Amino acid sequence: MRIVVDAMGSDSYPAPDVAGSVMAAREYGVEILLVGDEARVRPLLEAQNPGSLPIRVVHAPEMLTMEDKGMAMVLKAKRKNAKNSMAVGIDLVKSGEAQAFVTAGNTGAAAMTAYFRLGTIPGVERPALAPLFPTRTGHCVVLDVGATPDCKPEYLVQFAVMGSAYAEQVRGVRNPRVGLLANGEEGGKGNQLVKDAYPLLSASSLNFIGNVEPKELIGGAADVVVTDGFSGNILLKSSEAVALFLFEIIKEKLGSAPVWVKAGGALVRPTLRSMRKLLDASEEGAAPLLGVDGLVFIGHGRSDALAIKNAVRVAKLAADANVLDSLRGEIAQKLSQPSPIISQGQVTA
Repeated sequence: MRIVVDAMGSDSYPAPDVAGSVMAAREYGVEILLVGDEARVRPLLEAQNPGSLPIRVVHAPEMLTMEDKGMAMVLKAKRKNAKNSMAVGIDLVKSGEAQAFVTAGNTGAAAMTAYFRLGTIPGVERPALAPLFPTRTGHCVVLDVGATPDCKPEYLVQFAVMGSAYAEQVRGVRNPRVGLLANGEEGGKGNQLVKDAYPLLSASSLNFIGNVEPKELIGGAADVVVTDGFSGNILLKSSEAVALFLFEIIKEKLGSAPVWVKAGGALVRPTLRSMRKLLDASEEGAAPLLGVDGLVFIGHGRSDALAIKNAVRVAKLAADANVLDSLRGEIAQKLSQPSPIISQGQVTA
């Protein structure tokens, strides 16, 4: 098993990216291809004392950053001879030299680079980023949370098919319950996109349970929830902000409380730690970019070494489960819509 890690991805690149890769190679027995500026990456790798671990540095002198936008980002993503770490790394997956690509870099840049260089699975028009949300009963796959902000109803059906296949193959959920994110449980609620997607999902062979509000999502009513990338990104960031706010308030209140309250707080500290772990994005490390014709995983920019290590673990699980073949099969079986030209995986010069 060979996994590519974008050494220039995280906000604090390349230190956490390199350290996490070494941890993953030690723990999971995978070969790591670290893609990035070799002059910066190799000294950090040697400082980790990797010994005989199967880690190789692949030089990529350029990188895509949060400052790259618009046509400049498009050109960096799709040029055949691009030398940025995302393009070089994704090309290694396309050529078959690696089974998956992991990055903690710019989500939009990663999604666009994967879209142009790998193409989409036939039958899929746009990719979707699909993280796991913690719920009262376990986890829920939510897609999309940022790869495709503007959606057509047909895209949401494609997202639902992919999310259902991913939940079943990687998460082990039998016949996943699929919900449509809306502002009301009744059919007919929501904006025009939701109203138009509802009958399409109802007519599909998926286990569609109807509209779900955020409270039902968190309550565990569905195993997969679909939405457009704009709404999904707001949901993701709002959820993370609320979770962080609550923990900061609890910490602040306990810190200024009387001694007897602090003593009580010490008793619940293990429970609070377990809650924080449940809500900590670094525990999963990265989310799959479903729909592109290759395994691509995108993590938070603030990822630390633990998050990078766990991102490699999640990528390995997906590769071991042959998720890509499962997605192709499910899409071929459940979708008849022809794919666009980009699905041929051609890279524009």
